[in-house]
Amino acid sequence: MRAVFLTLLLLASAGLSPLALAQPVEAARAQTPHVQAQLLADVSAVRPGGEIWLGVAQKIIPGWHIYWKNPGDSGLPPTITWSSVPTGTHVGPLQWPTPGRFSMGPVTNYGYGGEVVLLAAARLPNDLSPGERITLGADVEWLVCEEECIPERVKLSLSLPVQTASAPGEDAAAITAARAKLPSEAPWPARFQREGGQVRLHLESAAFQQTPPRAVWFYPEAWGHIDHSGAQFFRVDERGLTITLPASEAASPDALGGVLVIERDGDAPRGFSIVATQTPVAATVSSAADVLLAMLMALAGGLLLNLMPCVFPVLSIKALSLLQHGGGRAARLNGLVYLAGVLASFVFLAGLLWLFRVGGENLGWGFQFQSPLFVGVMAALMFAVGLNLSGVFEIGLGATGMGDTLARRAGLTGSFFTGVLAVAVATPCTAPFMGAAIGYALAQPAPILLAVFLALGLGFALPYLALSFWPSLHRRLPRPGAWMVVLRQALAFPMYGATVWLVWVLARQGGPESVLRVSSVLLLLALAAWIYGKSAQAARAPRRLGAGAALFAILAGGFILASPGEAVDAATRHWEPYRPERLETLLQADKPVFVNLTADWCITCLANERVALDRAEVKDLLRRKGITYLKGDWTNQDADISALLAQNGRNGVPLYLFYPRGNSAPMRVLPQILTATLLVEAFSAVPDAVSPSHP
Repeated sequence: MRAVFLTLLLLASAGLSPLALAQPVEAARAQTPHVQAQLLADVSAVRPGGEIWLGVAQKIIPGWHIYWKNPGDSGLPPTITWSSVPTGTHVGPLQWPTPGRFSMGPVTNYGYGGEVVLLAAARLPNDLSPGERITLGADVEWLVCEEECIPERVKLSLSLPVQTASAPGEDAAAITAARAKLPSEAPWPARFQREGGQVRLHLESAAFQQTPPRAVWFYPEAWGHIDHSGAQFFRVDERGLTITLPASEAASPDALGGVLVIERDGDAPRGFSIVATQTPVAATVSSAADVLLAMLMALAGGLLLNLMPCVFPVLSIKALSLLQHGGGRAARLNGLVYLAGVLASFVFLAGLLWLFRVGGENLGWGFQFQSPLFVGVMAALMFAVGLNLSGVFEIGLGATGMGDTLARRAGLTGSFFTGVLAVAVATPCTAPFMGAAIGYALAQPAPILLAVFLALGLGFALPYLALSFWPSLHRRLPRPGAWMVVLRQALAFPMYGATVWLVWVLARQGGPESVLRVSSVLLLLALAAWIYGKSAQAARAPRRLGAGAALFAILAGGFILASPGEAVDAATRHWEPYRPERLETLLQADKPVFVNLTADWCITCLANERVALDRAEVKDLLRRKGITYLKGDWTNQDADISALLAQNGRNGVPLYLFYPRGNSAPMRVLPQILTATLLVEAFSAVPDAVSPSHP
C-alpha cells in the first residue's frame, strides 16, 4: 500500500490523474512522449502448435525509467494484456530482465532505464491452417518517471503468416539478446533468517572464496520484506556468501525470492534468480539480559500453567499425593522427586524440539497432540489412571511382605511419574508469558533453549514444591482417614473427563473409525485392569496367569490403536478456514480481519470459543462490521499455521490477530484469555459495514 500511496503522490505532484494515459495507437511500433515501444517475435512465420517468443521492447528517453515487477518504494510495474491472439493460444507469464536501482532522496525504486525487452513464451493452437495469417495484439501500460511520473499506454499488434514450418524473423537476434539478460537460476543452496531488524541471506558455496565478488545486491521479488532504501552488506568466508539486508516492518515469509546481482572484476554484472528457505537453526547471539528475561517469562508462564483448565485433572493426583504424604521429610523428598520428573520431561521436550528443528521441521509447543496415535495413548493413560483411582487395580500396594524401604521407593517412583504425567497433559495449554518465551527459545542455540525450558518446568512445579517444603501449610491439611478412600474414588472422574475430551480430539483428527478403535482399546484396558486387580491377591500361578492375560489385552489394544482413521472436515460455521493467500487478499483490499489460531487439543482455545468467540453478540458484531473471521486449525500439523505463529514470535496456540482495516491500520495481538467484552471493545472500533437492522 505504501508503494501505491507514494505513486499517487508523484502523480499528484505532476498535476496528472492516474487515468491521464497517452493516446493509444495500434501498430507494431508506437511512440509516446517518453518511450518508444515495439512488439517483437522471434519468427517471421508460425506453424500450428508451435512455440514462439514474444517481446515488448521499450526505449526510454534519458533520465527517465520504468519499473520492475517489484517497483520498490513507489511506482507501478508495467502490464501487458494480450488482447488479440488466436483462440487456444497460451501465453506464459512475463519474464523480467535483471533490474537496476533508482534513488531519489529516501525513495529507492527498482526498474529499467535506456532499453529493455519484456518477454513471454507463447504456444499456438494446433488447428491453425497454413496459408492464413494470425494477429497478435497487446495492450501495454507503464508508469514512466523522472522527478514526476507519467502513466502511458499503447496498443501494439503484429501479423504473421501460418506455414507448415516456422521461420526465423528479423527480431530473433533481439529476442535472443533479451533472453540472455534474464536472471539465470542460482546454482547454490540459499537460506535466510531474520535477526531483529536484519535479514541474513546465505548462499552456500566455496566458489565465492575462490573468486570473491566486487559488489552484490539483492532485489526482493515481493514488496514488504526488505527495506529497499537501506544499505546492504556482504561478506565471503569458507562457508559461502552472506548478505545482510535491512528488514522491513513486515514479518519475513517462509521463502524469500528475488534476483541477486553479482559483480566481479573484469566481468559484467550477472543476475541470479534465487528462492531462499528459512534457516532451521538460527545463529542468533542473545544478550544475557534477553536470556534472563525469557527465563523469567518462562518461570511465570509455568507457574500460571497450573491454572489452565487442561491441567486440572492432574491437580487431583497431586492433591491426593499431598494428603497421603502429610508433612516432614517424606513430603519434601516427594516434592523434589516430582520436580525431577517435571524437569526431565521439559528437558526431553526441549531436546525433541531441537532435533526436529535441526532436521528442518517447524514444530511448536504441544506438537505431540497433532499425532492421533499420541492422543490415543494419552486417552488410554488417563483412563488407566482413573481406573486406578477407582480401585479397579492397584500398583505397588497389593504385595505382602515388602519392607518399608521398597514401599518408599514405590512412592518416589510414583511422584516422579506424576511429574511426567503432569507435563504430558499440560502441553495442550499455553499460559500467559509462555508463548513469547517459547517462541524466543526455539530461535536460539540449544543451551538457551534448554535454560528457558528448565525455567518453565521450575515454574510449573513450584506450587507443589512450595507445599512440600512449607510446614505451616501441612498443618492446615486434614489428617488422613477413611474419607481419603472416598476422595480418591471421586478424583477418578476428572481422569474420565480428560479421557472423553481426548476421544473427542481423536474424532476430529481421525473420524468415527478412530473413535471406534480407541473405544475398543479402552474396553480392553478396562478388562486388563480388572483381570490384574482380581489376580493380584491370588496364588503365584493364578497371579502370573492373570498378569499374562492383562498384558495380552493391553497389547491387543495397542495393535488396534496403531492405525487411526482418516481426518474429517468440520461443519461450516461463521468462519472461513485460514489460508495465507486468503488473508493476503483481504489485507490488500483493506478489509478488517480476525484470525484465530487454535487446536482441538488446546482446552484454553476451546474455552475461549465457548465463553467469547461463539457468543451471539460477538457473531453479530463480526457480521455487522464486515469482519472476516479466519480460523486456523492446528489440531494436525499445518505448515501455513506454523509459519504464521513463527512470524508473530509464537510457537503454540492460541494466537488471536486482529487487523482493524487490513493493511491500513496496525495489527493487534489480542490476549490469550478472551472475554466477550474484550472482543466487543476491539471490534467496535471498526465502522459498520451492515446496518444493525439489516437481517
